[in-house]
Amino acid sequence: MATVQSPEHYPAGDIVVLDRGNGTRVIVHLHGATVLSWQCNGVEHLFLSSTSVFDNKKAIRGGIPVIFPQFGPWSLGPQHGFARTKRWTNVIPPSTDKNGNIIAAFQLEDDDETRQMWNHKFKVVYTLMLLDTSLVCNFVVHNTGSSSFDFTCLLHTYFRVADINSTSVLGLKGLKYVDKIRESKEFTEERDVVSVGEKTDRVYKDSPKTVVIQTAANPSIEVSTLSFPDTVVWNPWEEGAKSMADMDDDGWRHMLCVEAGKVSSSVILEAGDKFDSSQTLKILPN
Repeated sequence: MATVQSPEHYPAGDIVVLDRGNGTRVIVHLHGATVLSWQCNGVEHLFLSSTSVFDNKKAIRGGIPVIFPQFGPWSLGPQHGFARTKRWTNVIPPSTDKNGNIIAAFQLEDDDETRQMWNHKFKVVYTLMLLDTSLVCNFVVHNTGSSSFDFTCLLHTYFRVADINSTSVLGLKGLKYVDKIRESKEFTEERDVVSVGEKTDRVYKDSPKTVVIQTAANPSIEVSTLSFPDTVVWNPWEEGAKSMADMDDDGWRHMLCVEAGKVSSSVILEAGDKFDSSQTLKILPN
């Protein structure tokens, strides 16, 4: 399984660290504003492939890639849009609030490259707040142009698990989902406890505001959301991992993507308006 490198491993100027001390920290790469690592008391909770490419061109395989302005295939540009492969600006360096929480903010604005693909003016502000046992990811899209635009967005979180075969998700029973492995047909989830035993790529619609990831060897993690009505559950399984040059061959055993987003339908954002969304990852007591 991948091991997250120390911040010193990465080129100077590429990394921003939110550090509370006592082994509780977040490492962010400015390429895509990708969260590479979230550790609490020295325990890592995000998966990062050991074969991830750090060339400031390709999306990073693991952590929390930011998907905007398109989830999935895109006729105008690369799959999952351009946000995860653009360099973001750290507009608020890590600072400590009155409660001892560490806050940092990152910003992406339209430029010549984005407008060639998607001819709209925008600003995205991505704010992270590191608490004692939780990480808040606030994602805000501003329409800075004079006409409306539509988009989809998602936080593509790779959770680190000891063994996928002992990992499950709670809170999805009764939801309709689109199964991309089965010709994108729609089904209803009948299980109280959703386990993953094969290649999985599902978009659960109208998700509850809280789901829980359980795994035998790790603490459970609660994912709470605001304005992210969809939950994507993804694991490439053995055959999928082997087809990815930037995924460890056995990486599929040690990760599960549970992704909060707005992807089943587009956000239509009028000129001057903003879309405010967030996910909070919280470690639950054993």
